[in-house]
Amino acid sequence: MSKLLLVDGSALLHRAYHAYPPLKTKSGVVVGAVYGVTSILIAALEEVKPTHVMVAWDLPKPTFRHIKYVGYKAQRPKADSEMVEQIPLVKEVIGCMGVVQVEQEGFEADDIIGTLATTQPREHADTQVIILTGDQDTMQLANEHVRILTPAKGQNPPVLYGPDEVFNKYGVHPEQIVDYKALIGDPSDNIPGVAGVGPTTASKLLREYGNLQEIYAQMHKLTNVKVREKLEMGRESAFLSQDLSRIVCDMPLNVSIEEMEYRGLQGVSLKVKLEELGFKSLVRRIFPEKPSNQIGLF
Repeated sequence: MSKLLLVDGSALLHRAYHAYPPLKTKSGVVVGAVYGVTSILIAALEEVKPTHVMVAWDLPKPTFRHIKYVGYKAQRPKADSEMVEQIPLVKEVIGCMGVVQVEQEGFEADDIIGTLATTQPREHADTQVIILTGDQDTMQLANEHVRILTPAKGQNPPVLYGPDEVFNKYGVHPEQIVDYKALIGDPSDNIPGVAGVGPTTASKLLREYGNLQEIYAQMHKLTNVKVREKLEMGRESAFLSQDLSRIVCDMPLNVSIEEMEYRGLQGVSLKVKLEELGFKSLVRRIFPEKPSNQIGLF
């Protein structure tokens, strides 16, 4: 069985930047996020033991979502320069790991991941996909072949989400997550949703009607007048939010499963780079010293 680990590099970078202290090399270069991403990725490789790996990245340029809705992610402050400056080093370390990295103008890392998570199990029935991300958007991709792995956060251990875990967390099935976000919105991406509709109401509506289209088709049956009025007022916003929330799963990609083959971390260039950055604990973790062949009495 093939096991494909798909990593949202941008989501990991943000998580690592805010979770790890601003470590510096001897020459004064800030590498806290570099250490954090590397540590999280190594832990995932050790846990998942994939046969294939790919790291996807967002690009700073606008995507089709920005074109569709000018307010998409508009509320986000400009990324800290200290984090942005670490991106080339993060990518360099991942390259030394022998891991393929993919980014594509007009799309987000989620779309790259969604396309591979959808096409690979379809083309290779024995493929199991694990998505490593701190972003909740990919919960919509969970199915019998695809699981979502969120890294440890503080005292909370990593969590692996399948369809049952998604339902237990959100009260809706993975295939309903897009419509769930269409109703409640997503402040982190500035997706508006329907004003006044929260998670409890959204999950209740989706359990009863199944999807957003059916909710609006059957809206006249709603006995709660206030909810009906909110839905009517927010109709256009709901369907816009649905479009913005849906991960693209059929974008064109110039990367093959063969290119993503994972051969392990025992590379000289990786050891040299980690030593150069002063990541001694990671060097010891990946490259433990071989025991001495010397024979003694004690």
